[in-house]
Parts: sequence; structure tokens; C-alpha cells
Amino acid sequence: MRRIWIAPAVAVAVGATLVSGCSTSSGSSAPPGAGKVLQVAASINVWGSVLSQIGGSHVHETSIITNPDTDPHDYESTPRDGTVIAGSQLFVENGIGYDPWAAKSLAASPDSKRVVLDVQTLLGLPGDANPHRWYSPTDVNQVAQAIATDLTKLDPADASYYANQLHTFETKGLATYHSLINEIQTRYAGVKVEASESIFVLLAQALKLDLITPPSFMDAVNNGTDPSPADLSTINQQITSHEDKVYVFNTQNATPDVTAQVKEAMNAGIPIAKVTETLTPANDSFQQWQSAQLQDLADALHKATGR
Repeated sequence: MRRIWIAPAVAVAVGATLVSGCSTSSGSSAPPGAGKVLQVAASINVWGSVLSQIGGSHVHETSIITNPDTDPHDYESTPRDGTVIAGSQLFVENGIGYDPWAAKSLAASPDSKRVVLDVQTLLGLPGDANPHRWYSPTDVNQVAQAIATDLTKLDPADASYYANQLHTFETKGLATYHSLINEIQTRYAGVKVEASESIFVLLAQALKLDLITPPSFMDAVNNGTDPSPADLSTINQQITSHEDKVYVFNTQNATPDVTAQVKEAMNAGIPIAKVTETLTPANDSFQQWQSAQLQDLADALHKATGR
């Protein structure tokens, strides 16, 4: 398939820029200051990756959900999770019903000195909003900035370090990610696509793609309920008539209905683009994971449209 936009050497350099700064063993050189190492954690490794990159050598980061084979919607916390949260000085939770166990663990181990960054609260979202905020480029930037602010609250002596880490993340770490987004917007705006669930809604909007799957179907899959016969019939008609050009499939939530649609789309010659809810592979950075998915989507769109 056709690969576009970012020269390999540049992509590797950009992807590696911040990976080396993701833990306390990184090569980041700390400027003069308190020199402390903060214990920080996140409910999912998507936000954990951003947290560890901005914290660099000044944090020890632990993410609770890291297994790519896990559906975070069905996750049940463990005693170890409670220990991690209790020991954290900064904890990032998603909210919006995505990780309700995190709020319970926080309530079980109150600490007035702990800083909690709740993404739902930060973004001012209602409880029924789309929880997959890491698929919104704008929201990602807001969360990254809030993380830098909260780390500075805990370690004000190293404020300039966190500001520099944030700047590097935004300008270098996310360079390939933003280039791919801009290119897809320019080249494929308005192209009709299908998606297996609501995880893709925010990114489809950012990419200016026309997501034609009935929202009620995507919500049903996301919430683990049965989709209506009418929605299933609509999607079947869209696929068989080639109304959609690409089918976007969340591999971490493959219900029988979704599996049947993927098979039907493949039989119809409709390219499949895959996405996941958490970092895949688990040791990728946020930007490596997202950029790989965006490139996969771009390849599928090129195959479908010839553009």
C-alpha cells in the first residue's frame, strides 16, 4: 500500500524523541531544582504515556490498564490497582463512565496532597459524552497542558523542566501525528466511512470524514447492548451497496454483529482499518500508536478512493 507524508528517517526520529523520556530511567537531563521523582499513575496507558513523557525523568509512572487484549469497558480493578492509586501523587482518570473503579479507589484512599486530573471534569463534559477523548486531537492537547500544570503544582522548583517537556511533546512528539491528521483532512474530507463503535466518532470528526454508521448502533456496541434490527439492516445495506469506502474496526470489542460486518465488508472488497482503545503494542508511545493507526487508515482510504 502507498505510504505517504513522513520520510522514514524523520518518522523514526520524531517517534523516538520522547520515547526515551518516558520513565525515570530516561536520558532526560533534569535542570537545577528540587530533583524529586514524583509517583504518578493513570487509569489507562493512553493517558499514562502522555503523563510519563511530560514528567520525563522527574516521574515514575504506572498505568493500570495496559493489556491490548483487554476491553477497558469491562475491566475490574484489583487490590494492586488500589495500592498504585493510594501511592500516587498525581493520578489521571478518564471519567465519563469509562473507569468508574478509579473513582472508587480514590475515595477509599483519600489524600489531601494527591492531585487528581479527571479528564471529564477538565473538559467540562456530561456523563453521557463520548468517553474516548484521546481520539480528539484538541482534547489530547488540553490534557497534556493540564498534566504539565499539575506536575508543576507538585514540583514547582522544576516548572521550567515540565514546560520544556510539554513543548517537546507538542512540537516534536506529535509532529507525525498532526501531519497525518492534516493530510487525511486535506485529501479525504467528506469520504464516507463505517465504524464498529463510537470509539471512532471523535477522530472521524477531526479528520472531516463522513461517518455514516447509525450512532445508535455504535453506542449499543460501546455499551454492550444489542443493536436494533433496523440499524443492522441499515449497515448491511450500506456495505452491500458500497456506500461506505472504509470500515473502521475496534479490535478490542469484536461482538458477533461487528465480526459479521467486518467479514461482510471484506467480502465486498471494502478496506478495513483497525483501531484499539489502548496502546497497541503496549510499549508504544501515544504518538507511535496513533500515527500507526492513522497511516493504516490513510492506506485504506487510498486503496478505496485511489487518491
